Amino acid sequence: MTADNSSAHGVHNRPVAFEIVVVWVGRRREPWETLCADYGRRIGKFVPVRERVVRPARGDDRTRLRLEGKAIEAALPLDAWTVCLDRKGRNLSSEALATEVGRLRTEWRRPVAWIVGSDLGLDRDLLKSSRLCLSLGPLTLPHELARLTVFEQIYRSFTILEGINYHRRPFH
Repeated sequence: MTADNSSAHGVHNRPVAFEIVVVWVGRRREPWETLCADYGRRIGKFVPVRERVVRPARGDDRTRLRLEGKAIEAALPLDAWTVCLDRKGRNLSSEALATEVGRLRTEWRRPVAWIVGSDLGLDRDLLKSSRLCLSLGPLTLPHELARLTVFEQIYRSFTILEGINYHRRPFH
């Protein structure tokens, strides 16, 4: 996995073949870095994967959301298929998410950007422009844990698609 630590200043990378890009707002801290890097290496066995880190903005909540939204947009690769995490998003099972990831891997020959907001969530305009809003459930999670969960679920999707014995179906 490659980490792109540059701050978002409108620098877009040229579109490439299918790749996973996790764009998130926050600061690098342990143990999250080690855990996410481990899943990133695992995902990297299937497809290229990298991260873009956006620094949290300053100001009141409304200002922060707007500024973070603009910084996230600037950090996105050109022509990326965007998946935003939002508590009001779609609830998908791991199998359904794997099906979506498999479809994108086959049909979308450009980056797929998974976007994790700050402790405030994501700007409404960013959510509206996203191709998929995905919920991790009704619980409120720390954004660091949401980022780790995104990595794990992406990895789980590829293991399901490749028939690797990682995902276990319920016994009932």
